Amino acid sequence: MGAHSARHLRRILRLHLVRSDLRDVADAAELALTELVANVVRQVPGRRCRVCFQLRPGGVRVEVADDCPELPVPAAADALDEGGRGLVIVAAVADRWGVTPYPDGPGKTVWFECLSRAVPPAPRP
Repeated sequence: MGAHSARHLRRILRLHLVRSDLRDVADAAELALTELVANVVRQVPGRRCRVCFQLRPGGVRVEVADDCPELPVPAAADALDEGGRGLVIVAAVADRWGVTPYPDGPGKTVWFECLSRAVPPAPRP
């Protein structure tokens, strides 16, 4: 995965969200996805991961899985630090997020969920 991969994944995610009437979560979901992909680029040897979008009624769940045994931890970055805020940003823009370690080997899935606040259209009589 290269640094440009986040742009392509954001575009794909936005297309799915817009087509599923989840446009109101697109900005938050794109930002959180960008942060998780940036973490892979910076922290995961070989930069290999799997990305999954799960569109659900009223929201989206995004998962980024890799085989790196190190679990991400939100950092308390200094105001002048150039990095270290990725998971803090994810926590700020997503409704829920977490890390699920693989039970049978090294690796984990970092995930987040963004829930829609849009009012669903009323059913037609």
